[in-house]
Amino acid sequence: MMSLNHTLLLNKSGLYGSSKKSPLFSQLQRRPFSHVRISAALGSSSNKGANDRNSGVLMDSAVKDMITFDVVEPKSAVGGGVKDVYVEDNPTEEQLVTPWAVSVASGYSLLRNPHHNKGLAFSEKERDSHYLRGLLPPAIVSHDLQVKKMMHNIRQYQLPLQKYMAMTDLQEMNERLFYKLLIENVEELLPVVYTPTVGEACQKYGSIFRRPQGLFISLKEKGKILEVLKNWPQRNIQVIVVTDGERILGLGDLGCQGMGIPVGKLSLYTALGGVRPSACLPITIDVGTNNEKLLEDEFYIGLRQKRATGQEYAELMHEFMSAVKQHYGEKVLIQFEDFANHNAFDLLAKYGTTHLVFNDDIQGTASVVLAGLIAAQKLVGGTLADHRFLFLGAGEAGTGIAELIALEISKQTNASLEEARKNIWLVDSKGLIVSSRKESLQHFKKPWAHEHEPIRNLTDAVNAIKPTVLIGTSGVGRTFTKEVVKSMASLNERPIILSLSNPTSQSECTAEEAYTWSQGRAIFASGSPFAPVQYEGKVFVPGQANNAYIFPGFGLGLIMSGTIRVHDDMLLAASEALAAQVTQENFDKGLIYPPFSNIRKISAHIAAEVAAKAYELGLATRLPQPENLVKYAESCMYSPAYRNYR
Repeated sequence: MMSLNHTLLLNKSGLYGSSKKSPLFSQLQRRPFSHVRISAALGSSSNKGANDRNSGVLMDSAVKDMITFDVVEPKSAVGGGVKDVYVEDNPTEEQLVTPWAVSVASGYSLLRNPHHNKGLAFSEKERDSHYLRGLLPPAIVSHDLQVKKMMHNIRQYQLPLQKYMAMTDLQEMNERLFYKLLIENVEELLPVVYTPTVGEACQKYGSIFRRPQGLFISLKEKGKILEVLKNWPQRNIQVIVVTDGERILGLGDLGCQGMGIPVGKLSLYTALGGVRPSACLPITIDVGTNNEKLLEDEFYIGLRQKRATGQEYAELMHEFMSAVKQHYGEKVLIQFEDFANHNAFDLLAKYGTTHLVFNDDIQGTASVVLAGLIAAQKLVGGTLADHRFLFLGAGEAGTGIAELIALEISKQTNASLEEARKNIWLVDSKGLIVSSRKESLQHFKKPWAHEHEPIRNLTDAVNAIKPTVLIGTSGVGRTFTKEVVKSMASLNERPIILSLSNPTSQSECTAEEAYTWSQGRAIFASGSPFAPVQYEGKVFVPGQANNAYIFPGFGLGLIMSGTIRVHDDMLLAASEALAAQVTQENFDKGLIYPPFSNIRKISAHIAAEVAAKAYELGLATRLPQPENLVKYAESCMYSPAYRNYR
């Protein structure tokens, strides 16, 4: 008798999917089986007969009702040879066959399951229980030694993109080792898995693409997005990071290849914020690209057409937002990433009242920059209301930061928001934003159109406005020239210069330029990392105003409190919580942000403050409120420690 083993998931209605339309049901109807034996696995590996070798199933919280079908076929009339049990060799190339897969977490399949694989860390008992004998070398290696080995291997690569690809391969092979490696070496690996390396990865995504991560929803899926969401194997999704690829970092329209951003962000949600990997879903909305170079690239993986706009775009996005809410519920966090200005503000305004949405470019950047400015007051004295702010860049990031600064000043001084805005000035590609330009401005720039004569270039704007804080969000590199920085230094004893554009090549100035041109007096932070700078015998450590300080903890706070809407006061709470984590030791080095080595502790404090504000505003649904929100946040955080298998 020949045995064929299959494992299927059951839902409340029986076989996974529609029972009469499932591939197994069809095959069971067509095949001349003598009988079918059904045995419940449910996390037990007690059935170890010759025909039950694969019925030892590893249970996860998302896999509960797993059963094993042992299909026993009648003896073949044909003697000898290898039987084609999947009926794939008989049809011709043109005929359709069913792509059978055995999804039992034992033996060979276990070693290729990134959620459960432990590599050489499987114990002797586990190797016996889960049919791993002979599939692994005899050595048993600890989790810590695996981390040491992987870091040794990654450091051998010369190019950052090679390190990025090695980390991606590890994530696809051994999820818990990937996150342990990232958590324990976060300062070294953060630039690898995110900015600046992720920018290059997105540019070359088609060439380095190996296996898909997340969901790709294109115009081809219009009208059936809900069905596409159901194709994702995990049901209990808590965070979705979505992009349409139109404005990737400072690199422009990368179309479908922008998927590197959601994938990278969600890796940080888990590593830095403790959100379970299985609760994270990266999504790219592919509506085409206006990047001619990509459209002509034979390795491009997206739709080969110009970007859809107007009603066609709006309808696709509305179907997506509706389907997400219908499938995953009201408490799933949808984080918008790298949408172009004209869509980013509209989407946030449109869905902010109906969904739990967060735009990291507008709100996350604003929150982390505000935290740095609050912390900087310990170095320069005074309050935010004492400063004059000048921005180079008036897009999502610039206007988002400006608005949050105004909100914080309004909160601290009890002044009106309009009054708080008066000391905040913005420069865009046409020069200083002033009231005489108001009619031609986009709506999100109009609040910043103050009374002043027109000024075309940044140097003249610095000399006229006399800012104490200069913030770059232009996406254009080397725009904080020597003349600009020297002007800031002549106006201020401790000029605050934030060069925030990513990746490093697009930064408005380097750390070395800021410290050298200001004679070591600048308080400097950047969007992408810079190495420490030595100037006149003193070492300056530049801070990094990285959104990774904010969004993982912010998202965890929303999730653990069951918040249904994002409120500006939560962003202020996150900023104040981050600023409170900067120690005197950090200030002594000129830092206005804490080191990333403590990021999970920092994220827990941010999550606690965000959750507290959600409870205060009546937007939290997980009741009653925990007594100690910091401890509760820490208890909710995912740990990459290996589990012991039965």
